[in-house]
Amino acid sequence: MENTLIEELEEKLRQAMLNSDVAVLDDLIANDLVWTMHTGFVSNKEQDLEAHRSGIFRFTTLDISDRQIHPFSQDCVIVTLKAKIEGILNDQVFSEVYRFTRVWLQRNNRWQIVAGHVSQIIPLHSTS
Repeated sequence: MENTLIEELEEKLRQAMLNSDVAVLDDLIANDLVWTMHTGFVSNKEQDLEAHRSGIFRFTTLDISDRQIHPFSQDCVIVTLKAKIEGILNDQVFSEVYRFTRVWLQRNNRWQIVAGHVSQIIPLHSTS
């Protein structure tokens, strides 16, 4: 399994998230997606797509760093990364940094995200 393909899919995903391109997101996300939000809420594919479709999420910045690709088998790859995300959520402007874990699985010669988790990175404040 070439990491290049997953890197390309990750970039396609990033662009689709920035543009709320529901058709591309629908293609990249498995129907049986299990996604744990930073709030602890467990989401599915339809909830994710609806958030983009309805405009609840509107991203203006999605800067990726520290992306690591961990192949586990020919058909399973875990991606971890850090993302600075800016945009509008429920009509509120936000700018936060998150850590993502995504599980890409190949089924029927097609790579899709089947599971993932996102955690907000909370800056540590100095007491001095």
